Amino acid sequence: MSGKRKRVVLTIKDKLDIIKKLEDGGSSKQLAVIYGIGETTVRDIRKNKEKIITYASSSDSTSLLAKRKSMKPSMYEELDKAMLEWFNQQRAKGNPISGPICAKRAEFFFYALGMDGDFNPSAGWLTRFKQRHSIREINIRNERLNGDETAVEDFCNNFRDFIERENLQPEQIYNADETGLFWKCLPSRTSVIKGKCTVSGHKSIEERVTIMCCANATGLHKLKLCVVGKAKKPRSFKSTDTSNLPVSYFSQKGAWMDLSIFRQWFDKIFVPQVREYLRSKGLQEKAVLLLDNSPTHPNENVLRSDDGQIFAKYLPPNVASLIQPSDQGVIATMKRNYRAGLLQNNLEEGNDLKSFWKKLTLLDALYEIAMAWNLVKPVTISRAWKKILPTIEEKEGLDFDEEDVSVSTVATILQHTKGLENVTTENIEKWLEVDSTEPGYEVLTDSEIIRRAQGQTDESSENEEEELELIPEKHINHAAALQWTENLLDYLEQQGDMILPDKLVIRKLRATIRNKQKMTTSSQ
Repeated sequence: MSGKRKRVVLTIKDKLDIIKKLEDGGSSKQLAVIYGIGETTVRDIRKNKEKIITYASSSDSTSLLAKRKSMKPSMYEELDKAMLEWFNQQRAKGNPISGPICAKRAEFFFYALGMDGDFNPSAGWLTRFKQRHSIREINIRNERLNGDETAVEDFCNNFRDFIERENLQPEQIYNADETGLFWKCLPSRTSVIKGKCTVSGHKSIEERVTIMCCANATGLHKLKLCVVGKAKKPRSFKSTDTSNLPVSYFSQKGAWMDLSIFRQWFDKIFVPQVREYLRSKGLQEKAVLLLDNSPTHPNENVLRSDDGQIFAKYLPPNVASLIQPSDQGVIATMKRNYRAGLLQNNLEEGNDLKSFWKKLTLLDALYEIAMAWNLVKPVTISRAWKKILPTIEEKEGLDFDEEDVSVSTVATILQHTKGLENVTTENIEKWLEVDSTEPGYEVLTDSEIIRRAQGQTDESSENEEEELELIPEKHINHAAALQWTENLLDYLEQQGDMILPDKLVIRKLRATIRNKQKMTTSSQ
């Protein structure tokens, strides 16, 4: 007779490990044996996968996840949700957070939520709040303020010690950061408003996406931009396969980065592409991704490859604004390239800016922003790491003579743009910087935090997304594509001012279509 199995209580970290193994094809029976639990327990973990991952993603400490064994909710669940949302936003901004500040904010939310009973935000309540969400520390006194120079020096010294212990090269050290982009915002003779730009007296609707840049410290490995839009299939995509886009495209009803999208990007895009790059360089497949404390960035324990060799590390909230590499001119350069590129395209097509703006689609913008990212020079990225890695060497041949896009460059283009010949330098600068402080995550007001804690959603955003998605797809066969290519080549041959490379590109495209057509015919 076999003995009774000893009762095993899994930690949150154990459950995350089991979820990883299940995703990789592990069987419930095998995992039950390995962890000394019943198969029913494994199936329950699979069933509650999203709940466990969401809980772990919002946690502040990997070490506490390795100790915590339950996700026991607070008796004031709505208050707990509101406080966690508020806390994550304050931490992302680098604002000082202390025990008294938390207590005062908890009391505000308690009454704003219309909750019954007596509530005392005591030291005991604060301790339990920290334990529930694996928050490392909330100081009794105020934390150091955003942009603390002493904290910068401390972090940089610790980080250099860390990469020395881990034996990491600059090629293995990455940074990613999100930003909002008003992709349809064009310059004005008068003023620029976030999301709405006056163009020759015409007011545009707000058009915004979230963009995330990611590159290593040498600037020699730039991953495709991650873009989050509102609709799964925007109207301009038509029959375009999103996997063929020049960016990694995701959708979210508010066009914001969120925990789920970030985890998908890390697991499905970042880890495989970093492995491939390091392999091509003959380096160990080991890397660290440096991140700020955005509410959309999951816990370090979630952002880890299966073998634990590719993982995330966080910048302290009070130093991120001063030393995060992407914020040291990298994102700003990309946005300037994008906007200058739009103006140059308009100039080359000979349109007036109003009609060009009207025709501009999200698909056009994605190709333009991908080009803008490609134009960011490796030396621009490597210089952005100087505060963290002052010894990083700029590789020979990376520093080109071309200057980054400047106000004078844009002014020169505008002199040839009908209706905007006299735009002031001040307004050009405002236009170039219109979304410089736009975050990639949703910043909620107190009233929005309260509505979300109560489970209320914005139905209008969901309806808008559904409307955009109802687009019939049009299939184009090889014969039709080949005929259009032939017609385009005939047109180019008749134009005396067309350059040879343009013709060669179309000829190469024609050959590709012909091969596809032959393969389809032979397989039938």
